[in-house]
Amino acid sequence: MSASARPRTAEELGLMRGFPPPEDKLVTAANFQDAPYNRWAFQHISNLLPTALISRGEVPIDQLPRADQNLGEIRYAGVNGPTTVTEMLERTYTDGFLVLRDGVIVTESYFNGMRPDTRHLLMSISKSLTGTLAGIFVARGLLDPAATVPTYVPELRHGAYGDATVQHLLDMTASVVFNEDYADPTSEIQRQDRATGWRVPREGDILGNYHFIPTLKKAGEHGRVFQYCSADTDVLGWILEKITGTPFPDLLSLEIWAKLSAEHDAYSTVDRYGAALPDGGICTTLRDLARFGQMILQQGQYNGQSIVPSSWIQQTRHQGDNGPWRHAAWWTAVYPRGSYHNQFWHTGDEHGRFFGWGIHGQHLWIDPETKVVIVKFSTGPDAVDRTMLLDTLRGMAAISEALG
Repeated sequence: MSASARPRTAEELGLMRGFPPPEDKLVTAANFQDAPYNRWAFQHISNLLPTALISRGEVPIDQLPRADQNLGEIRYAGVNGPTTVTEMLERTYTDGFLVLRDGVIVTESYFNGMRPDTRHLLMSISKSLTGTLAGIFVARGLLDPAATVPTYVPELRHGAYGDATVQHLLDMTASVVFNEDYADPTSEIQRQDRATGWRVPREGDILGNYHFIPTLKKAGEHGRVFQYCSADTDVLGWILEKITGTPFPDLLSLEIWAKLSAEHDAYSTVDRYGAALPDGGICTTLRDLARFGQMILQQGQYNGQSIVPSSWIQQTRHQGDNGPWRHAAWWTAVYPRGSYHNQFWHTGDEHGRFFGWGIHGQHLWIDPETKVVIVKFSTGPDAVDRTMLLDTLRGMAAISEALG
């Protein structure tokens, strides 16, 4: 990619520059998900939306060791021909990129004004953190994956989730009338965005996530088809709050974040009633998400303690069902033996690679075979650009193989 074709940074675009910035350069709650405004917004969510702290606690910071390598010249087959990791990172609007090999940083790079202490919006990687948190309570016997949702949240006994199980939520096989078209103002995902404060409400909108979710309708038989539905994860988060009596951000802090020896607090967006958004609202630094990924790679162990039961990690890695996955045509073409299980995407390849993924280019990649963890934060112009997505997935696989 030529210098002239390189995506412009938030500073080069003039976003939020000046006191006050010009009207056409203002980033607001109304436009923060749209290009080019997201180039600034995803690193400054707490400036735009109400948030709740996910505390790192008061434990000493776990300093990640380093052994820097130049991975930029690794070549692989991109969608439109041979490419390199460097070209992929530039082309896919990267804000931050970090690679761990066996817990050691081998590459760490920042772009678009991002710094090591910047908290970046994870989008749907938040789902993988939520699924991991749920696994802790399954292992403790407080959460039964086979139980129906109303067992824990009676408010959902009618509508879409009345006879859905917790496992249906974890695997996104609940059958819900839910259009996840991020560009369609009439879609359920945009209606949910407006309910949670992620978009400006329209007349007649339901406000508050816990007011919105009970209005969703059932579409068909649960458990048969993989249906990506962000509301499933929010129901899972609601269940965790019910069984513990603890707000989701505090619970994530107590059970995971404060045990990782993270460098920085994380935070989550909340709606006007203070409810967090487990499906996409978590913001973390690059290194701290890498620590989370390393903990998953290490079977839930980190800093000499068990944070997540290894039984849950093993079940997550090895017990995904390829049957419902076959209904997702594009994903099936990419990973024919893949699955979506316990809020992680699974490649089904020979390495058993699995990952968290969020729109606009957020990635948490875990390769158990080569002991590689990769984190990529981005601000792509489109919610889902399949060329960028596939180029990134292929690039991370190439890095894994090169380091293996």
